[in-house]
Amino acid sequence: MLLGLLPLIGVLAATPAAGQTATAKATFAGGCFWCVEEVYEKVNGVISATSGYIGGKTADPTYEQVSAGGTGHAEAVEVVYDPAKVSYEGLLEAFWRNIDPVAVDRQFCDVGSQYRAAVFYHGAAQQQAARASKRTIEQSKRFKQPIATEIVQAGRFYAAEEYHQDYYRKNPVRYKFYKWNCGRAQRLEELWGKPMS
Repeated sequence: MLLGLLPLIGVLAATPAAGQTATAKATFAGGCFWCVEEVYEKVNGVISATSGYIGGKTADPTYEQVSAGGTGHAEAVEVVYDPAKVSYEGLLEAFWRNIDPVAVDRQFCDVGSQYRAAVFYHGAAQQQAARASKRTIEQSKRFKQPIATEIVQAGRFYAAEEYHQDYYRKNPVRYKFYKWNCGRAQRLEELWGKPMS
């Protein structure tokens, strides 16, 4: 009798209680995680965006280790979102519009594999959607160079140190100075046109 109830218990545990929101997770690497975090925190339907490290071989890496380039990690942002308010495809659109997809092991002024652009997918549906979005960009012939952005399975994500979280809010002057000097906005406009308001 109890064994017959196990599948039902699994379904009930996976179903959000009344008043709770079902959430999903997405992970994107697009160079400096401060900038990527800012993008996603402004997307309606995103519940949280956490700066961190993914895709490497060192457990619990520090910023110093990752920025030295020896761990194999990429600076990335883990996004928790409400699929009823924003689709994964919508998050992908925000990703593409905020990276240089032809840059290899760099984004803007930040150089090294830790700044590579990548979509780290969680499950087959995200993998399919990410590959389809990359194919669409490739087929658009917008870029002369090949699209270098990786589509890879998400592994363990390590949240970055607290001082990196919400950096654009905590240090607005330094952040704007960094972003401008890095040429991020200028290059994005060159690649994608003026930002949509």
